[in-house]
Amino acid sequence: MGKLDGKVAVITGATSGMALAGAKLFVDEGAYVFITGRRQNAVDEAVALIGRNVTGVQADSANLDDLNRLFETVKKEKGSIDVLWASAGGGVPSRLGEITEEQFDAAFTLNARGTLFTVQKALPLLNDGGSILMTGSNASLRGYPEWSVYAAAKAVLPAFARVWVAELRDRKIRVNVLTPGSVETPMMGDSLTAEMKTMFASVIPRREMGRPEEIATAALFLASDDSSYINGMELVADGGTTVI
Repeated sequence: MGKLDGKVAVITGATSGMALAGAKLFVDEGAYVFITGRRQNAVDEAVALIGRNVTGVQADSANLDDLNRLFETVKKEKGSIDVLWASAGGGVPSRLGEITEEQFDAAFTLNARGTLFTVQKALPLLNDGGSILMTGSNASLRGYPEWSVYAAAKAVLPAFARVWVAELRDRKIRVNVLTPGSVETPMMGDSLTAEMKTMFASVIPRREMGRPEEIATAALFLASDDSSYINGMELVADGGTTVI
């Protein structure tokens, strides 16, 4: 038996990296998974890679109309949701004194506003006893130069979780934040210089970045009944970066 047998999961921003690895693992563990991405060709490629028990929906989590269409598709095809992983997010580095309004607005619109409305719009479809997880970042726990806006946009997620736990307790819906450290993903490859990658790896005790599959197993834990007594927590999976 799989840990998610018969479950329906929705994972946003799952066309690459950690969330894609998680979608593959969720399917292997028995779930039917809906994934999203901003580019249709990337969605199609991810669906082909996963291969079964998956529906791809082109959607930008910063766009509320796209979120409406996503959950209309889920309702039509499956009717309800057991696991929601709001993983869509991202940011670009910018040093204090050089931050633009556009950078600030983009970071908070996707990471904070987009996550909130992903959860809110999913709520009518979420089964009682379900699991919500959101992807945070250890940038919000550690002072990485040039990442203040991204860090701040991610820092709101644990606050969301604490309040939503109280609001959803009668439905026994758990809400947690999965906070990875530096992980070798296409997004990291696109946004970091070689010098920055070396810097990020240098502060990890094992001196190498995480792998998407390592975050996927942590997500599976939070999605499954293995974490039935874990609620309102921030699970930091960063190889020990923030404790030394």
